[in-house]
Amino acid sequence: MRNGRSLVDLARELQRQLHSKKDMVVSSPLLRHDTDDTGKTSLVIDEGNGPRPYGVTPLARRQLADKLKIPYAYFERMRSEQPVLLDRNVNTWLQSEEDRRMIRTLDGNVRAVLSDRYRRLDNYDLAESVLPVLQQLPDVVFESVELTETRMYLKCVTPRLRMEMAPGDVVQAGVVISNSEVGQGTLSVQPLLYRLVCRNGLIASDRSLRKTHVGRALGADENFTVFKDDTLLADDKAFFLKVRDVVQAAVSEATFLQTAQKMQKTLQIPLVGDPVKTVEVLAQRYTLNDTERSGVLRHLIAEGDLSGYGLVNAVTHYSQEVEDYDRATEFEALGGKLIELPTKDWQELARAA
Repeated sequence: MRNGRSLVDLARELQRQLHSKKDMVVSSPLLRHDTDDTGKTSLVIDEGNGPRPYGVTPLARRQLADKLKIPYAYFERMRSEQPVLLDRNVNTWLQSEEDRRMIRTLDGNVRAVLSDRYRRLDNYDLAESVLPVLQQLPDVVFESVELTETRMYLKCVTPRLRMEMAPGDVVQAGVVISNSEVGQGTLSVQPLLYRLVCRNGLIASDRSLRKTHVGRALGADENFTVFKDDTLLADDKAFFLKVRDVVQAAVSEATFLQTAQKMQKTLQIPLVGDPVKTVEVLAQRYTLNDTERSGVLRHLIAEGDLSGYGLVNAVTHYSQEVEDYDRATEFEALGGKLIELPTKDWQELARAA
């Protein structure tokens, strides 16, 4: 499992961000795009008491381009080669539309450009609600927590629930909670299997909870609305109470045994074809790049287990080498997808030649 930051560091950063972020629902004509000679972009927002410029993160640029139906590759080419043309394009479309956008800012930068129907399920509120529940799990260990530019992750293990896959090969029960404040995925609570021998984490694909960030339109009668911290807290408090119940279900004995047994069955799937071809088929199906494909193959060969179980663990073990935490977590989730594969799909992987 990819290492993250300490729980204390996570709490400090969430607290800091709480006082540095601001959410606004803004009518498009109140927005103006500006690009300087170096390609740095700003979104100038008329906040009623005068215009205020905000920097724009790469993710927010992509979202803005998508909202205005400007191909992102063309958007970026204009930004680097024809900044005046970019501003003319963006501002023409902003001024011609009556759509309202949720603009999420942090540290003086626009970090997300979203629909006014976007439901804010914020990391601070989620952590405040769920951390006390996690800390009450038997002998809980926070194996990895992280806050990236797009998501927050809490990955916990409770050693009291354990199962031996093979002699000396033990997995323990856990749970993964993740959330995005910037439109990059749902809030989810998922079971986790933690393999002791190599510290692999496998995220089960059968989610216990998945909540999309979609709700009613906000501030429908106003051109400009600022949502303050007390509003954010009250809006989602009831939902976070439900999250606490789902967390307990995700680390129940029944959920753990069901997931562990699915993983154990992959021990009985021999990889009878060419391991190189098997990983190539895997890479094509799940869009792994050449470096990732080579890394998975290296772990498969090094561990010497040419079975479905070996392939699952090669995938999850490789996640520890991936620098990007979001992408590393995707490899842990890929392990969960593999244990759910139907027989036909496993045969395609196992007999690749």
